[in-house]
Order: sequence, then structure tokens, then C-alpha cells
Amino acid sequence: MTGRIVETDADVAEGAAWLATCDPALARALETAGPLPLRRRPDGFAALLNAIVGQQVSTASANAIWGRLDAGGMTHPTGVIAAGEDGLRSAGLSRQKIAYALALADAGIDYDALRAAPDAEVIATLTAVKGIGVWTAEIYAMFALGRADVFAPGDLALQEAARMIFDLPERPKEKALRGMAEDWSPWRAVAARLFFTYYRVAKGREGIT
Repeated sequence: MTGRIVETDADVAEGAAWLATCDPALARALETAGPLPLRRRPDGFAALLNAIVGQQVSTASANAIWGRLDAGGMTHPTGVIAAGEDGLRSAGLSRQKIAYALALADAGIDYDALRAAPDAEVIATLTAVKGIGVWTAEIYAMFALGRADVFAPGDLALQEAARMIFDLPERPKEKALRGMAEDWSPWRAVAARLFFTYYRVAKGREGIT
């Protein structure tokens, strides 16, 4: 069972309303953040490859590399395998990311089946692939698959937002934030949307880095 899927703005609004009744601090954060975005994106191989490309590089660099991969037909498994190390290197991928891209292409993930898999199975399937960590898998589950009850507590923006929203002395570490997020089930992915939005608003207002 996949649980609730966030498919529309109405689903996000429903989750946000539930969170507002769950905790006064979340209700105040929602007033600051305003309507939360849907943030759905296509799922599949290209989404994960794009996440690999974007690791530890600027958005501009990632977009440039992605453009070369796309132009060279290297955004699907057969194209990546056919290109090999030389083709991927010519597109701008580092040695490490070449290994990750080839591992993903060779993983044989059934993306259609993943849509119906339980959250834990999704995370386990994705993190079994070299180069895909828990954060990437959780972000994919939330925004590509629309899972309503997944959170990504390893994300620094979510940690900083939690610090501000709950007036904590320091950012909660991943384990602590994962424990806090249990209180926001079954709408943890909407809580993540709230935290991301709140962080962006607060950063613009206060110059947070």
C-alpha cells in the first residue's frame, strides 16, 4: 500500500489544514509561508539522473551538463550505457558521477512498479543504487511519487526551518528531526513543503545563509 498520494493543490491544502490543527507553531508558520506549492515533478530514470547531476554543483553548472546529456540522448538508461564513460565525461560528468549514472542505468529499476510500492520499499530500492542516498530517495518519494507521509530530515533547509519555527537553540540533527516529524504523520511531506517555503520566506526577509 502506498498510502495517501499528493496529486493536487487541494491535497496540499488539506494537509496544511491538518498540520495547523496539530501544532500552534505550525499554524503560525503557515501564516508566514502562505499557500504551499504542489511541487510535483515527473518520476522515472531521468528524475534520478538529474538529481545525481545536481549533486554538489551550482544550478547553472547542473543545467549546462543536463543540457549536454539531453542533446546527446543520455537521459535514459540505454543512452547512458551506449555513451559509456567517454560520452558521459564529454558531457561534463565527474568520474564519480559517471560511476553513479552507469550504476543507475544498470540497476533495472521498474519505475512503474515503484509507483505502487510502499514508502519503505521505495527508499530501500533507490538507496541500493550507488550514488543515491537517503535524502535523494526521500525527495524523490515526496515530489516525484507524491508520497504524503515522507520527510527528508537530512536536509539542512528543513533543519534550519525547524529551528526557527520551534525556536530551538540550534538546528536539530537528522535523527532528532526524524523523531519530531513523527508528530506530523500522515502529512509529513506537506510539513516538508511548509518548512521549505518558510525557510525561503525567512531567508529573503532576514538574509539567512
